[in-house]
Amino acid sequence: MSEAIAMCFSGGKDSALALQDIRQQSGHQVVELLTTVTDAYERVSMHGVRRTLLREQAAAVGIPLTEVVVPPQSSNAIYEREMGKAFARVRADGIRRVAFGDIFLEELRAYREHQLAEWDLEGLFPLWKQDTATLARAFIGDGFQAMAVCVNPARLDASFAGRAFDDTFLADLPPDVDPCGENGEFHTFVSDGPIFSRPIAVSRGAVVERSGFVYCDVLHEDGEAATRPGTAAP
Repeated sequence: MSEAIAMCFSGGKDSALALQDIRQQSGHQVVELLTTVTDAYERVSMHGVRRTLLREQAAAVGIPLTEVVVPPQSSNAIYEREMGKAFARVRADGIRRVAFGDIFLEELRAYREHQLAEWDLEGLFPLWKQDTATLARAFIGDGFQAMAVCVNPARLDASFAGRAFDDTFLADLPPDVDPCGENGEFHTFVSDGPIFSRPIAVSRGAVVERSGFVYCDVLHEDGEAATRPGTAAP
């Protein structure tokens, strides 16, 4: 039976695949996207993608966006407080379930379900326990376009930041790196694919290191200027 649901949406490939799966397989309607944004940087938390591009993504997939705003170096308590506000409003709007793009991290799923339960909500995990190599190949095969925007250099060489997420990217990954970056090796920004009504024209900007991560700025191809390196982070 179809129902209206919300989705925690990072703008990366796993979120895009999960949204596609919900539309194709479950028949549920995602009526709201929830994304954490770091206010001082005007960027998606952890991924470091510009807020303007996040909004373009939401417009291209045709779903209203709610930005959950947190400060830089936000504590877990602040994050939970702000997400709690969003979940409370979602529940008040009559929504009962929130979807995520998580694949196999048991502790993360348990954490999310515990937080949702506080607001009488349930989690939906459409990609759960699917093979990540198969998911990565399906993402590329389905015509999605994405770029690696954040790399953890302790797990993956910094040179992967800014690369297109394609067959060559997968072939070049070390064998101990998950093809979907599920262990935090890398994060992506999706600019086109089957769930989009139109592509988002982007290009690679500056690559910087901040707080132990390597970020590649994503720019509009209309010439949007890169911000100073210190702001290219969550």
